[in-house]
Amino acid sequence: MAISSASHGRVRLLGLVTLIAGLVFIVGGAVTWGMVSTKLASENITVSADAPMFGGARVAGPLEAFVQADVINHHALTATGGKTYAELGRDDPLRATAMTASFLRASLFTSVIAFGVALFAIGVGVVCLLVGWSLRLLAPAAAKAGPSEA
Repeated sequence: MAISSASHGRVRLLGLVTLIAGLVFIVGGAVTWGMVSTKLASENITVSADAPMFGGARVAGPLEAFVQADVINHHALTATGGKTYAELGRDDPLRATAMTASFLRASLFTSVIAFGVALFAIGVGVVCLLVGWSLRLLAPAAAKAGPSEA
């Protein structure tokens, strides 16, 4: 099977487009990570001293956010005698505490998910760079090999 110069050009173009897509994913993921980290840090949240890890650390990353969300849940369950918001009666004064804890946890978990999506985008970008680079390397090799017969 002969490989035409037109095919060679298309493979090189595909490699270039894939490289560009990889760069866009990496930059987008890094910018997202930075923005989420900056906004989270601006909230001045610190991990509770009784947390199993990161006690007293400022919440600016996914691990600190996850640990703080878990500690909030522990504190809320301790305050409500082990009952969740849904398990408390409508007239129970502890229901507001459970609700606030639930909202705080949801917000922290949202940031954890945003960090995960950003990291995923960076990973996809790296894969795109590798595929694009490989395509660009293979296209000249295929063109130099000349026509081959099947």
